[in-house]
Formats: sequence, C-alpha cells, structure tokens
Amino acid sequence: MHRTPTLDRTVDKVLTQKLEEFIVQIDSANQQALSNLESSKSSLRSEYERIIQTSKKQSENLKRQILGSKRLESRNQELLLIERSVNDYFEKAKERLRELPRDKEYKGMINEMLEDCISAIGSEEIIIESNEKDSKIVSELMGKKSRQVKVSLSEKPINALGGLRARSADGSLTYDSTLELRTERLKPLIRKEIVQRLRGDR
Repeated sequence: MHRTPTLDRTVDKVLTQKLEEFIVQIDSANQQALSNLESSKSSLRSEYERIIQTSKKQSENLKRQILGSKRLESRNQELLLIERSVNDYFEKAKERLRELPRDKEYKGMINEMLEDCISAIGSEEIIIESNEKDSKIVSELMGKKSRQVKVSLSEKPINALGGLRARSADGSLTYDSTLELRTERLKPLIRKEIVQRLRGDR
C-alpha cells in the first residue's frame, strides 16, 4: 500500500489531535500535582506550626514543673531546717528545765499550777501527781489549800521534768500542767519566730 497525500494528512491530523490531548492531560496532571503539592505544603506548614506550639507549651509546662519542684524542694528543706532548729532549741530548754533550782520562784510557779489543776478538774476530790523531785514542795503547798476540796498527792511519782498532773478520784477527768506540755505549746510560736529570722522579717 502506497502513502498518499490524503493518508498523510489524515495521519498527521490524528497524531496532532492525540498529541494535543496528551499534552492537555499531562498539563492537567501537572496542575493537579502542583495543587496537591501546595496543599501538602500548607498542611505540612500547619502541622509544623502545631508541633512547634505544642512543643513550646510542653516546654513551658516542664519549666513550671521544674521550678515548682525546686520551690517545693527548697520549701521542704527550709521546713526541715526549721524543725531541726526547733528540736535543738527544745532539747537545750529541757536541759535547763531539768536543772531548775527549786527556789522561791519555782515554788510560786508550782503553786500557780496547783491552783490551775484544782480549778480545771473542779471536783470534790482531786489527786495530784508530780515527779519525785517536786513531791515535797507539792505536799507543803497542798497543806495550805482550802479544805473545801480534798486534794491528795499520788504516791507514784510521774516521769516529768517538773510541774503537775491532776485527775479526779474516779479518773474521769485529767489535767496536764507539766513543764513538757507547757513548752510544747510554745513550739508554734518558736517556729514562727525562727521563720521570721531566717527570712529576714525581723
């Protein structure tokens, strides 16, 4: 079969048309790819920004946690220091109380404690307890009290630095006026004083 001008034109026309369609398809695919790429870039950029913001928030939270932990640790150390100082102070105070002379001032203090015990128990018969060292002083003071209330000294001494304990005859009421308990009541005030001194408030 020989090629003719008509055949050449037809082939050329078909090839040209197909080539144009192919080019259009390629261009369309290319445009779609570019569009997808831009969309991906935007999505990736958003994701990147989200990751950065999340990382910043996590970093700030971590910093706050670390700072909070450090503050708490520092606070705990301060409290331990204060408690140690208070305990040291009380140990020294106990030594001083143990060596208190049983002089006129001490007798006056025991007399006030005795009055407090009688008033606090408020019953017709009261038993007073003291350590062995103070029993003689207590007996002397009890002999001077009003006979409206029967007050007796327990034969069994208590283990205390000084001061008194009292109870009703039936044991239903008790009152502690020992030196140990009185000094324990001072602990909150002493802690406050130490905190103020440590922080330079005074």
